[in-house]
Amino acid sequence: MYAIVEIAGQQFKVAKDQKVFVNRLSGEEGDSVSFDKVLLTGDGDNINLGAPAIDGALVGAKITRHLKGDKVIVFKKKRRKGYKKKNGHRQALTEIVIESIDVKGGKKAASAKKEEAPKETKSDKKSEDLNQYTVAELKEMAKEKGLEGYSSMKKAELIEALS
Repeated sequence: MYAIVEIAGQQFKVAKDQKVFVNRLSGEEGDSVSFDKVLLTGDGDNINLGAPAIDGALVGAKITRHLKGDKVIVFKKKRRKGYKKKNGHRQALTEIVIESIDVKGGKKAASAKKEEAPKETKSDKKSEDLNQYTVAELKEMAKEKGLEGYSSMKKAELIEALS
């Protein structure tokens, strides 16, 4: 079983007993943390999809250690000017081990994709028929019907007024 979970502003695909390096979390080594922003869970062909998150789903983890990432060198230079700046950065990280993935709610992905086709009514068919006419023809129809202000109306407004 796997889950896509948002931890400290980033999304991770996690599974049970997996080690993950995330941005520094508050908490001591050995503390248990849980993340409730589970976006998707999967177990073989069974996929639960959240909109945006699955209600009631929880991913439990344990903080194993705090550490710093690899050093990144930031070097700035402007040629022929004698300008050079060398800077380094090490990202503060936390290593966590995923202990559990609990799913209590959520919809199946297949059921989330199903959509009902809208039923056509008489007014829809009538407006489709009126779409075939030009603006000049629609203005003539409005004049025959006795509508006022038809000369300044746009095509959509004419179709709405005539239907």
